[in-house]
Amino acid sequence: MQATTKLLHSIPVDAQTGAIAVPIYQTSTFVQEAPGVNKGFDYSRTNNPTRQELEKIVAKIEGGTVAAAFASGLAAIDAVIKLLESGDEIVAVDDIYGGAYRLFEKVYKKFGITVTYVDTTDLGAINRAITSKTRLIWIESPTNPTLKVSDIEAIAAIADRYKILLAVDNTFASPVLQQPLLHGADIVVHSATKYIGGHSDVIAGLVITRNEDLGRQIKFYQNACGAVLGPFDSFLLIRGLETLHLRIAQHCRNAAIIAQYLEKHPQVDKVFYPGLASHPNHAVAKKQQKDFGGVVSFSLRQDTEAAATKFVTNTQLFHLAESLGGVKSLVSHPASMTHKSIETEKRRAAGVSDSLIRLSVGLEDAQDLIDDIENALRKVGSEQLAESRKKSNIFSNSLPLPAHCSLLPANC
Repeated sequence: MQATTKLLHSIPVDAQTGAIAVPIYQTSTFVQEAPGVNKGFDYSRTNNPTRQELEKIVAKIEGGTVAAAFASGLAAIDAVIKLLESGDEIVAVDDIYGGAYRLFEKVYKKFGITVTYVDTTDLGAINRAITSKTRLIWIESPTNPTLKVSDIEAIAAIADRYKILLAVDNTFASPVLQQPLLHGADIVVHSATKYIGGHSDVIAGLVITRNEDLGRQIKFYQNACGAVLGPFDSFLLIRGLETLHLRIAQHCRNAAIIAQYLEKHPQVDKVFYPGLASHPNHAVAKKQQKDFGGVVSFSLRQDTEAAATKFVTNTQLFHLAESLGGVKSLVSHPASMTHKSIETEKRRAAGVSDSLIRLSVGLEDAQDLIDDIENALRKVGSEQLAESRKKSNIFSNSLPLPAHCSLLPANC
């Protein structure tokens, strides 16, 4: 059975009513026959029928045993970090989502959990960073926003050798393109706000584990800490999953066309897209992903925040907004938006330059999107030309007068 068919038919018909869509059980509590005697549910923070169906579906499509749905992607990450104790260390990808970095550095660092950031495409760097206190390797693949692709299977082998956990943020690829648990990862995390939801109308997070015992620990923190996903939002994610394969295919198709266009543009310095043969991790991406995703990042030859701001405020179809993965195209400037919480030098060292622009390529016609990008780049270029002329005039006006000239214009 093909993956699309399997996904669609993993969404059950309601046994009680025959409803083709999973019902929304919008209830906070459940009537019990006697204390502790119930129909499998007692309180919606602990469990809810709609959320339970979502978790079963997601565990199945990621190739895991247990899934837990949270109120946001950061709540999902938070639950994973709660597996650790004071004094433990994490080795994390350097090109990390700004929200995860803020959580690590501003919240958990004061509780004695420290993080070493390395380029996880370099296996030697991972090995060198691991100490006797390391308990977790944290990677995003592809990363946000420079789309580095780490070799999950090779890193899983390292984690196994040191008896530590490997968690993979699979948000950018989605379960359609990549299943990290099948490559040896222990934990998969999603900001389900993005491709799984797919319509920019829900905030949600997911954690899926390969090991059942690890899954039970995550479920304990889900209930104990309470950052659960509500029934209506769970319903929205199930609805999003029904079209995930179709949407991802179009996202990938459009993104590849745009990446190829940008790579040839004279105003563009670098293009970050794993589907390009020029991408340094193209071979790894080709090995572990079914396609290359719907996000394209690029930097400008005029490497300034002003140039990037000029671009992102002059697109019409690419809306300037946080987030990604929706049906409508979005544009963002990571240095001043998603990665603002990271110190400037660390951000630049990880490849997030001042002019880096991230495109979440939607489902519009590809040529329309290219025309929109071209118009915005033209405005950046015209401003650059005007600035260049202005500087040239200033320079000309500041030249010293020849020695034989008097100060009177008529004599020179």
